[in-house]
Amino acid sequence: MNKKRNLLISFSAALMAALLVYGVYKLQLKQVELQKTVSVVVPKDFIRAGTMIELDMLAYKPVLAGSYVEGMFTDAAQLAGLESVVPLGTDEPILAWKVDKFHLLPSQGQSTFQIPKDYILSVSNGIRAGDRVNLYLSGSDSDSGRLFGYEITVASVKSSANVEVDNPKSPNLYSRVNGDTEKMYASRREANGAIDQINLNLTEEQWLAIDRACRTKKAKLVIALSASSLAEETVNGIGRR
Repeated sequence: MNKKRNLLISFSAALMAALLVYGVYKLQLKQVELQKTVSVVVPKDFIRAGTMIELDMLAYKPVLAGSYVEGMFTDAAQLAGLESVVPLGTDEPILAWKVDKFHLLPSQGQSTFQIPKDYILSVSNGIRAGDRVNLYLSGSDSDSGRLFGYEITVASVKSSANVEVDNPKSPNLYSRVNGDTEKMYASRREANGAIDQINLNLTEEQWLAIDRACRTKKAKLVIALSASSLAEETVNGIGRR
């Protein structure tokens, strides 16, 4: 009886030792895998939001396999021709959500029109590129009212220095792609300038309707920020109506 028990104890001890050795082996193997490096694409220098990315702006940087996350680029050619949605820091791995293809360009059937200053009565200071706005007409010879029954996409808003209006420390687009409504709100409170120019993505019919209504100067546009601009949106949804 004692012999059988000793054999069972010895077998159990051997099994536990084997499992321990196997566990240590797997742990070491995993550590070796994590210590391997992967070459990911990074900017050579700081890239501003809204910049069309070219190959000569990019470089490769080795990162530990354990630090690699889905969405990093390992082939610079995949980034050529894309546009930076948010600022890209020097030597920081570029993630897929930080870039898009022409996300603020007009969609099919549209063009980007700069609205003449003398057509505008007022424009909301909180408007930023990629927002949706409602257009209203205000005139002394006619009743005020909404010009279109739907929202219009803003292609860009520029200051008098021809710089995109935003908060450089906390860009609106960066907060949007993160779904951080509080930071989106805060970024609109601290801008780098007042809106001097506004560009809208419009169809030909929409532009002609604006031109007919405002060219006689009897009516002017009131451009108001839509509440939908502060709603959470995916990167691919930015800039499309």
